[in-house]
Amino acid sequence: MRIICVIPARYSSTRLPGKPLAVIAGKPMIRHVYERASQAKLPCRVLVATDHEQVFAAVKAFGGEVMMTSPHHPTGTDRLAEVAARHEDADVIINVQGDEPLIEPAVIDQLAEEFHRSPGLAMATLAAPLAEDEHQAPSVVKVVTDLEGYALYFSRSLIPYPRNPANGPAYQKHIGIYAYRRDFLLKFAALAPTPLEQAESLEQLRALEHGYRIKVLAANFTSVGVDTPEDLEKVNAIIAAQGGSVR
Repeated sequence: MRIICVIPARYSSTRLPGKPLAVIAGKPMIRHVYERASQAKLPCRVLVATDHEQVFAAVKAFGGEVMMTSPHHPTGTDRLAEVAARHEDADVIINVQGDEPLIEPAVIDQLAEEFHRSPGLAMATLAAPLAEDEHQAPSVVKVVTDLEGYALYFSRSLIPYPRNPANGPAYQKHIGIYAYRRDFLLKFAALAPTPLEQAESLEQLRALEHGYRIKVLAANFTSVGVDTPEDLEKVNAIIAAQGGSVR
């Protein structure tokens, strides 16, 4: 099975302009993500998909693989689908967010391994325990699953409602790393946006609303994404506490 890890890296960001090139421990953030993803064992390739020449040049400068994609893609999934369309030899595409400089290589392999075990699997993602201080944060996406581990719903609200918290399932936080079988990714990107997707601003709901299943794997990884200058300071502090390196 040929697995490709793709890192969409959009230059524009309202809260952190030029985000992929934000400096963390002396290196641009996109380099941290690329080097971490490259430590995963199962993908045969890692590449950055960007819409900006500065990001393209930065990845080339550190020896990474990169491709230019259209600047008109409304979502990262559309950018990912452009990559998939150009790589007909790929079986599975794993989408690692370009603002996850602390991504664990093991979770990339965890997703890849699930496609080896489940030949009929179309799409998979991750979830981790939800901290209490994240319950009411709309920026933290929650997920509930069925008894087989497939997503029932994703929401920015707390789900399920804690009517009987002692008897309910543990709350889960969605980790925004996705894996797709290539043919499904191309189909998914071509689907029309759906009402729940637009209400919550969550692309994965499009798949559920169209009747597709998303496997949700339990992970110990705690996401530390970089969306704001404050997030950037937090990640720099984490890396400094680790001795100045995330490798």
